[in-house]
Amino acid sequence: KVNGAVETCRGEDSWVMSKRFKNYFNFSHPLIADNFDPEQCAWAYGMNILDLQAWRRTNIKETYHYWLKKNLNSNLRLWRMGTLPPALIAFNGLVHPIDSSWHMLGLGYQPRTNLDSVQSAAVIHYNGRAKPWLDIAFHE
Repeated sequence: KVNGAVETCRGEDSWVMSKRFKNYFNFSHPLIADNFDPEQCAWAYGMNILDLQAWRRTNIKETYHYWLKKNLNSNLRLWRMGTLPPALIAFNGLVHPIDSSWHMLGLGYQPRTNLDSVQSAAVIHYNGRAKPWLDIAFHE
């Protein structure tokens, strides 16, 4: 495997909706339907542990660029806009799931957070809108 990341389909995070490929890709398009499983687990793109030696033995970059071109040629109909969908494709089959305590997701979505979980997390990720440095942050 090339990438260690927290999967987002296991339901371990009560604040972040479970995410699978069907949440990102247009499975009504044959290019997607013929190549991917809608139930495949997605992973959190905000924190990755990469094995660069293993990466160099892959074609991740070429796969990424290939699918970007396919999406452009389809008038951007293969997936929802964003950087995660093409990464999900490029790293498909190359992600090793790591424990969710390594990457605490959901901050900025909920007004109350378990501080023990925050303190024990290796990385905290304000992937919600209410980031503490913005005016729309939660007050506590």
